[in-house]
Amino acid sequence: MIFTFIWAGWEGVAHDSKVLTETMRNPLSNFPFPAPDEYYLCDAAYTHTRGFMSPYRNVRYWLADFQRGGRARTNEELFNQAHAKLRNVIERTFGVLKARFPILDKMAPYSFQTQRNIVIACAALHNFIRKRYRTDSFFEQYEVDNMTQNNQQRWTTMMESSRPADQTFMINLREQIANQLSNM
Repeated sequence: MIFTFIWAGWEGVAHDSKVLTETMRNPLSNFPFPAPDEYYLCDAAYTHTRGFMSPYRNVRYWLADFQRGGRARTNEELFNQAHAKLRNVIERTFGVLKARFPILDKMAPYSFQTQRNIVIACAALHNFIRKRYRTDSFFEQYEVDNMTQNNQQRWTTMMESSRPADQTFMINLREQIANQLSNM
């Protein structure tokens, strides 16, 4: 539950995939591109391409769906359930950040630069507290694996395109992972 990269300064209404695309294109951002054998977990709003692993589309995904509807029945559902559990850590990390620093939900009318610096400072303090105080009450509150955040509105259609070879690579990798999960 540590932030590894922060690029603050976008309006809250900016779409996540647009922020990511522009950040990756900006050489000043120093975006940490994943190594060739690594990838970031992302939701279906992002292109399923080399370096970015999205879940299967039109397959049960949300943890609450598995809690209501029983265990995963197919390789694709098994993969999506594992993916959702991992992505849930990301959502819970933002939950801790916003719970600890309410200013992030209701930013005072400071200058743009000051607001940007407040976001960066809050994330830095969050990381410091996580590393230094492992028994922090906010982290304990959000530590539960199956705690779900209401983020279904983020489940949107893909907004970008990518090279077919990269998409094929990630589709095959996702299939391999799904098959390995079903054999466990």
